[in-house]
Formats: sequence, structure tokens, C-alpha cells
Amino acid sequence: MESGDDMKTIYEIQQILKRYGTFIYTGDRIGDLELMEMEIDELYQMKFINTHDFQMAKLILKREKNSLLAKREE
Repeated sequence: MESGDDMKTIYEIQQILKRYGTFIYTGDRIGDLELMEMEIDELYQMKFINTHDFQMAKLILKREKNSLLAKREE
């Protein structure tokens, strides 16, 4: 992602992870989101991604996970 671009989708998070050699697909969407969150945490701790990208990724992942959980409850 270019500096100044806000990430908006899970796909964009996957592209960041891919850039660092991480490919996540388990067949369980919520499990995938949790693994992505763990990887994003690690990239941030190692200072590979900046605070803004970290916060945006966490927000997007949390929103998607909550949406899926809400659909399961319906």
C-alpha cells in the first residue's frame, strides 16, 4: 500500500500479509480472520507496518469477524 492510502478490505490486508510471505486459508473464515489478526499483531510488533495501517487492519478484521458472528446467530 502506498503511504496515505487507507486500507478498506480484507483483500488489502491479505496483500500486506502476502508481501511478507504469509498466506492464510484454512477453509474457516473466522479462523482465517483470527490468524490474520495474529500475523498483523506480529508485523506491527516487529515494526514492519506503521501504527495507522495496524489500527486500520485491526478495525477491518474485527468488523468482518463481528459481521460473520452476527450472521451465524440469525
